[in-house]
Amino acid sequence: MTMSILLASNDIDFNDAIKAEFKKSHPEISVYLPGDIGSDRAEVAACWHPSDTLLVDYPNIKVLHTLSAGVDHLGTKLLTSGVPVCRIVDPVQKQGMLEYILWGILNYQRDFEQYRDCQAKKQWQSFVQRPASETQIGLLGLGEIGAYVAEKLAQFGYTVHGWSRNQKALVSVNCLNGEEGLNTLLSKADVLVNLLPLNPHTQGILSQTTFSKMPQNAYLINCGRGKHVINNDLIHAIHDGHLKGALLDVFDEEPLPSDHPLWTNKGIIITPHIASSSSLSATVNQVVVNMMLLEKGEKLNNLVVT
Repeated sequence: MTMSILLASNDIDFNDAIKAEFKKSHPEISVYLPGDIGSDRAEVAACWHPSDTLLVDYPNIKVLHTLSAGVDHLGTKLLTSGVPVCRIVDPVQKQGMLEYILWGILNYQRDFEQYRDCQAKKQWQSFVQRPASETQIGLLGLGEIGAYVAEKLAQFGYTVHGWSRNQKALVSVNCLNGEEGLNTLLSKADVLVNLLPLNPHTQGILSQTTFSKMPQNAYLINCGRGKHVINNDLIHAIHDGHLKGALLDVFDEEPLPSDHPLWTNKGIIITPHIASSSSLSATVNQVVVNMMLLEKGEKLNNLVVT
């Protein structure tokens, strides 16, 4: 029997790339877009910002499979529908996220932005080198990616404190949970890295309340979601000198509007949601494996508890 999949994505270019990868690596699978003849036969929806009426329009869908590590882009209606949700877990993505975060940490730790400023002014000036052992990292979110990043940073010699909803145990990482644990982490974090999922409990967590508990001259790296940050609070914390700056890869509106104040604030580095991404082949293969498991009635990989 020919297997079919519904590609429910709002990104035209991404759709073309995904369809091309399916055709290349799994030509036996029919890929439909919403509205295509035959799309109603699909039992798996591969999703990236799908319509919140997806399950109403396609009642035969038995699995919602995100095309990313995160699932919040499905929206509350789909996440609470009771339909199983799977996500992508890719070693390439984990390594990419580590590289991005390490770049941000080193930029802060070794004063590389200041050297760029010195070059622009043609100033020959050196700064005191701060070793990794004297740089404490606070990492919010110890899921698949967060746990990997935390342990790798510890291997580089950083003192790493990790926080998650439930208590974790990781090699050479001080794992914390609960409100008291969060406050402890914030008080020690020279660099605060956010890899939390977005939900009602974490929305707006990067606020003035949070920043005020961090050490003077600390730094923020946000690779979670844009809605984790209260932008005005971040700008004020940097202007007031409490935070040294921030590296931001995600925003509540993307692309970030050209007139947004984050663009022009000294100390803030902006990247266009490129911290890390899964390879197309890994993404497609994981969706296909779960399609086959569904057909056999077996347990799906990378199921998300919603």
